[in-house]
Amino acid sequence: MSVGLGISAPLSPTSDTSMGTSTFSLADYVVFILLLVFSLAIGLYHAFRGWGRHTVGELLMADRKMDCLPVALSLLATFQSAVAILGVPSEIYRFGTQYWFLGCCYFLGLLIPAHIFIPIFYRLHLTSAYEYLELRFNKTVRVCGTMTFIFQMVIYMGVVLYAPSLALNAVTGFDLWLSVLTLGIVCTIYTSLGGLKAVIWTDVFQTLVMFFGQLAVIIVGSAKVGGLGHVWAVASQHGRISGIELDPDPFVRHTFWTLAFGGVFMMLSLYGVNQAQVQRYLSSRTEKAAVLSCYAVFPCQQVALCMGCLIGLVMFVYYQEHPMSIQQAQAAPDQFVLYFVMDLLKGLPGLPGLFVACLFSGSLSTISSAFNSLATVTMEDLIRPWFPEFAEARPIMLSRGLAFGYGLLCLGMVYISSQMGPVLQAAISIFGMIGGPLLGLFCLGMFFPCANPPGAVVGLLAGLVMAFWIGIGSIVISMGSHISLPPTNGSSFSLPSNLTVATVTTLMPSTTLSKPTGLRRLYSLSYLWYSAHNSTTVIVVGLIVSLLTGGMRGRSLNPATIYPVWPKLRALLPLSCQKRLHCGSYSQNHLIDGELFSKKLRNGVLGDSRDKEAMVLDGTAPQGNNPTCVLHETSL
Repeated sequence: MSVGLGISAPLSPTSDTSMGTSTFSLADYVVFILLLVFSLAIGLYHAFRGWGRHTVGELLMADRKMDCLPVALSLLATFQSAVAILGVPSEIYRFGTQYWFLGCCYFLGLLIPAHIFIPIFYRLHLTSAYEYLELRFNKTVRVCGTMTFIFQMVIYMGVVLYAPSLALNAVTGFDLWLSVLTLGIVCTIYTSLGGLKAVIWTDVFQTLVMFFGQLAVIIVGSAKVGGLGHVWAVASQHGRISGIELDPDPFVRHTFWTLAFGGVFMMLSLYGVNQAQVQRYLSSRTEKAAVLSCYAVFPCQQVALCMGCLIGLVMFVYYQEHPMSIQQAQAAPDQFVLYFVMDLLKGLPGLPGLFVACLFSGSLSTISSAFNSLATVTMEDLIRPWFPEFAEARPIMLSRGLAFGYGLLCLGMVYISSQMGPVLQAAISIFGMIGGPLLGLFCLGMFFPCANPPGAVVGLLAGLVMAFWIGIGSIVISMGSHISLPPTNGSSFSLPSNLTVATVTTLMPSTTLSKPTGLRRLYSLSYLWYSAHNSTTVIVVGLIVSLLTGGMRGRSLNPATIYPVWPKLRALLPLSCQKRLHCGSYSQNHLIDGELFSKKLRNGVLGDSRDKEAMVLDGTAPQGNNPTCVLHETSL
């Protein structure tokens, strides 16, 4: 888990890496190569199994026959990037265990998607999450959402491969472009040929590699410093075991409220509406399996978070007893873990290679998810609706070609990233700025029946403007500071997606004598409130514009796209109050088949005049594959 990590911009490729580097042994290279061979073998197995009989549904959705456990591990792998593996221990090493309280947000952050987003997406039988936006609003909103997601992921792909490769090169001397090209080509081959099923099963294998790589560091490290009990005692003596910080100030970087509640919105942007995650839910055999996979991620995330925290504490105690060299102390924070691992495991052939395999497993799982999700949304949201004849002529070749094309684009983005220098931090930050507005767009559609297409488009634009304004402003302010001490109140930008999250902390001077004021104060908003702030902007602006433009009057509303918030809340009231509210609110009941309505709307064919009315759900959410919804006519 990487949200909120103190990851600085990597060193320039021209940095001197001749000093302080550790070389790989033959055993280390063998372990690393085995990772690539097994990942490629899994992809090729699924590619050539049934060659010639593959369908588009199999390539993009794994035939919707996946079980909950592999889906759950794939969800975790998509979320657990290489930057997370480097960043969580660095965060704990520098600032203590306050970050661990982020685990408190996992419960609501997964419970809400399991019971709200997954049922709606699954019952609509979607392939792309942005198809929902057309069913709820119109094609324009769908294209806006899709293009926003593509922009987000294209920026992200190159950076997530380049950053850990560069850090590894700086610490170990491992050839930068050899690692980039090898990983990029291997990932492109098994993703484009094997499709989603290959991606999910390679994610399972790579998750196990990540687990054993981190576990090896914890076991060897704790043994060398005297055991986990000694680690805890020394960390406590030096103030690295944090208590619960109950300061409600949203401008403080990490407090209990920021981590436990602000983090919920970040989790929703990742596990609720991100295409990489939604695609895995929809590949499940049944809706129940999709929900169970979301539940299963919870303990896995807790284990991953605890392992990262333990590595950070072990690293802190190790360097208390074996001080860093001057060069190591001056290194970028994302290189601390690699220096620690090479120092710790240098006498144990094969284990440094295992950790590097662990690191690049995070990169492979993240990038493969990006390729597959981008190919899916391009096929389903841009090509199929606008060029149906072209999409239906050679769908298999087109799907594979899209995945392969995005793989080549990723390598191109790596090269661009290598030329960006200080702008690299801004490029990574752009990814996190987009997650909140997309969450707000989906929430606007699901929870507010009066929201209309103009409101959705204007709301999304307002959310993006707000996100870029605060985000870019924070980066500019931080770049103007010449103080490079560790931050006491920084703002970070989560990548998720995730899909997988890679974050960069915008450093704020820790020696300021007074709190910033005006816009500088706004720019110091804790990064964990970014998703909440930006998604709220989308909802508020979207509702205002919708009401000013007549709401849904005269437009068709698909009942299966709405979550019945009001009936759920009304069910909590006493029965007498429920009856009064029910009788006083509506005039006439209608029954309509939600699935039939979805098909009509997709085909551009609407039924009788009642389909033209603005309608609001009243009653339970649709059940099964052929939902019947109770609706009421109302003026919005």
